Amino acid sequence: MIKNQRIHFIAIGGSVMHNLAICLKNLDNKITGSDDMFFDPSKSNLKKHGLLPEKEGWNDDRITHEIDLVILGMHAKSDNPELLKAQELGLKVLSFPQFIFEASQNKKRVVVAGSHGKTTITSMIMHVLQSMGQSFDYMVGAQLEGFDQMVKISDAPVMIIEGDEYTTSPLDLTPKFLHYKHDLALISGIAWDHYNVYPTIENYNLQFEKFIGQTPTDGKVFYAEEDDALCKLIANSEYKEYSIPYGPHASVIRNQQTFLVHQGGETPIQIFGQHNMQNLQVAKNILNEIEVTDADFYKHIQSFAGASKRMEKIGENDQTVIFKDFAHAPSKLKATSTAVKSQFENRELVACIELHTFSSLNKNFINQYEHTFDTPDEALVFINPKTVAAKKLEMISSEEIKDAFQRSDVMLFTDAKSLENHLLSQNWNAKNLLLMSSGDYGGLDLEKIKESILN
Repeated sequence: MIKNQRIHFIAIGGSVMHNLAICLKNLDNKITGSDDMFFDPSKSNLKKHGLLPEKEGWNDDRITHEIDLVILGMHAKSDNPELLKAQELGLKVLSFPQFIFEASQNKKRVVVAGSHGKTTITSMIMHVLQSMGQSFDYMVGAQLEGFDQMVKISDAPVMIIEGDEYTTSPLDLTPKFLHYKHDLALISGIAWDHYNVYPTIENYNLQFEKFIGQTPTDGKVFYAEEDDALCKLIANSEYKEYSIPYGPHASVIRNQQTFLVHQGGETPIQIFGQHNMQNLQVAKNILNEIEVTDADFYKHIQSFAGASKRMEKIGENDQTVIFKDFAHAPSKLKATSTAVKSQFENRELVACIELHTFSSLNKNFINQYEHTFDTPDEALVFINPKTVAAKKLEMISSEEIKDAFQRSDVMLFTDAKSLENHLLSQNWNAKNLLLMSSGDYGGLDLEKIKESILN
């Protein structure tokens, strides 16, 4: 473990960065940091632990010979004055993925990768291990229920890592997941994302091919057999010997309740949807590899209620359930809306997706959404013009949305009030609502929507 070191964080305000800073402070290291802007929850968390800088902004006076290590966040630019000073002084500078590898070299590293489902699968694995009282380290990209921080480093023998394919830092355009050098890994699927970094699908897929190629000869990488692009990549590679396919866990739905079907009988669970049955199966595969028995898995997975902001039930009554989901990519949109419709087949489904990311708002990418929104009875799309302007993109028209989704009745909303009025004008008997976004629908009051619909 890293102890009694002087460590400075450049761009300490990031979600993983500030959690790592707190983790290292708790290991008796002297932590300093800087950033040019702070937002909650990182601002409050840093303040609580005495790590919030007195002033925002960069100051190269913070960088001295006494510093043992500088950890660089992806938010910092290559001309950052603190970074330049650290380089001038010859200090050791690591990105957080490089640091995570250094801190886990003597552990078995499990890396969860893929275009979708990473947080859910990681949280399933962590939930079962925690419920069993097992000792393990982790790094995950979201705050999970039951865990105080997003990063834990100890003397545990295993580390569970959510492996993102986005670039590492301004100095390193390598995908983060290539730094972790996994012993065990999984790829939940490949669906072109991060258009601003990977302008072609071939370039995007190549990163996953490199990831598979890092698997050691005594390691394993599980891959989703229902993903055509991933299967094609595996088939055309030299890595078949340690690549193991997986499909969805057998299940049955009765009275809006999903049960896992297995040799020991049936196990009721709180999550649902075929994509979650896939997530659950590979979580089980990974746990089996680190000596968790099937009996223990089925016992402890029953209390798993889902990852934060993933298919989150925010309200329900006898006639309606309202779900909120972080989904925004095409594959996530299709999987999530299909799951809700299948679980409640006797109810209509109104689903709304906010196009919020650079990729989803780009006219060169939007056609990736073709036929991904066919399942809902009513399909709504929300775009905030301010978000489009901030990303310096061109607004997408209603006709372009219909053409991209290949659905003539899809409705486009561009302000929160119009969307609110539309939702509250409906009869919600035997009808569910699914809201999908990584944004906030231009300030839509979800609490008001929920209360009005359910009461």
